[in-house]
Amino acid sequence: MDETLSAQLPYTLREADFPLLGELYRGKVRDNYSKGDRIVMITTDRLSAFDRVLTTIPFKGEILNRLTAFWFEKTKDIAPNHLLDVPDPSVLVVRRLKPLAAEMVVRGYLTGSLWRDYQAGKGAKAYGIELPREMRKDQKFERAILTPSTKEEVGKHDEPISPKELVGRGTISQKQWDQMARIALDLFAAGQAWAKQRGLILVDTKYEFGVDAQGKLWVIDEIHTADSSRYWIADGSEERFRRGEDQKMLDKEFFRQWLIRERNYQGEGPLPQIPDEVRVQLAGRYVDLAKTLTGEPPKLVVGDTRARIEKALRAGKYL
Repeated sequence: MDETLSAQLPYTLREADFPLLGELYRGKVRDNYSKGDRIVMITTDRLSAFDRVLTTIPFKGEILNRLTAFWFEKTKDIAPNHLLDVPDPSVLVVRRLKPLAAEMVVRGYLTGSLWRDYQAGKGAKAYGIELPREMRKDQKFERAILTPSTKEEVGKHDEPISPKELVGRGTISQKQWDQMARIALDLFAAGQAWAKQRGLILVDTKYEFGVDAQGKLWVIDEIHTADSSRYWIADGSEERFRRGEDQKMLDKEFFRQWLIRERNYQGEGPLPQIPDEVRVQLAGRYVDLAKTLTGEPPKLVVGDTRARIEKALRAGKYL
């Protein structure tokens, strides 16, 4: 598999320029083209960390897309989502909605940025939550908690925020918060249950929502992918926690840790150089996660990603 991933390095998709698809909004990972009542979302191979786009990863867009389509299908009875069509492994055609400027982050464990805040004495106060004292890194919460953040433009850092402040600012209404909170926790519970069956722990994740003209809430963007979620290997996890050892991760958190450890980088200053071997290693984790969650390895073909997407869009009469 590493040979396939390495061979794809020259073909990684950094930008997808298809102006005939509609009006472009370029996010950290997706190039979204809006026209009429639909959006064509092209998932590129861009990799972001600490809210900065740093490099590209072989087949990343395709694997993210496959996982998103898998999870949207699996959770459609819990909450409606915006997916309409999947014309290419890297492309979603979705319902055009008004996105709400809040990310619903659900956490089952004290880890990642929240652990770093907890160590610094800030805890979860920014979210209006008091955490118990004397908690340890990677400790499981009694029940999952909601730690929302603002949804900022590309290049700006998303900021932690409390539900009260989100409503007070007028970003969302109290009714929307209540609905979003319920759906997010239900989706997280379903994700954790499926992950457990597959030998994984869904540690934390984020959800985004949009509303239609009637005010109905829809789940948008992506769910339960390696970009939006943290996954641990379940086997031996409790023993590793008891010993104070790091968890075995199957997501891009290892890349964040690599940036902190090897490049002293947490989102500020010049962008660091990312070696090809690290890019390939991370791609392997995306592949392993997709294989573990879906039960089958993604069929990856080395070649020009943009040309393949264009052919599929023409076949689907989107171009």
